[in-house]
Amino acid sequence: MTASNGSGPNRLERRKARTRAALVGAAQSLLAEGNLNVPILEITQAADVGMGSFYNHFQNREELFHAAVEEALDRHGALLDLLCEGIEDPAQVFAQSFRLTGRLHRRHPTLSKVLLNDGLRLTISDRGLAPRARRDLEAAAAAGRFDIRDPELSMTIVAGATLCLGRLLHDHPDRDDAEATDQVAEDLLRMFGLPADEAHEICRRPLPALDLPRTASTA
Repeated sequence: MTASNGSGPNRLERRKARTRAALVGAAQSLLAEGNLNVPILEITQAADVGMGSFYNHFQNREELFHAAVEEALDRHGALLDLLCEGIEDPAQVFAQSFRLTGRLHRRHPTLSKVLLNDGLRLTISDRGLAPRARRDLEAAAAAGRFDIRDPELSMTIVAGATLCLGRLLHDHPDRDDAEATDQVAEDLLRMFGLPADEAHEICRRPLPALDLPRTASTA
């Protein structure tokens, strides 16, 4: 008998991870296109996996779509955490997160459309953009950088601006996404109490590269 070195189970786990990632990726593409009622067979064909493999990971289509949205939120949240690390000013953290999110719509259109097509989940989820935006708003208010009386109402404004901006950029591909995003971010900063010249300066600072980190399921 050949001694086991652990490579067998590792290969199995890697294969299962690849299968799940393929299913989630196919679901995200379908969600981005607005195809919510496709048969499971069509999903497995798009993922190039067998029907039995689908049920090894998900009980039904709704569970897969939920996982696809949650993974999209996690990827976006991980990106914001990574790119805003080390910034001390909470007003700049908020502005940079918003500016990066606005640029995501053109640079990562599939992820963007997944988030936009499930906009309500985006605004109330405890993952992705919403909890981080809420955290940054509250931190900026606590530091005296923002003048916010009701954080929940402020979050409603930020969520609406995020979703409507994304839809505008998809509907008008000729519009400059960076310029539009920075203008909205600047207007939000001014609305939250920053002087106009400071809001303008913050929203013209250089941004880090917008490269999405890979998740465990796609690594």
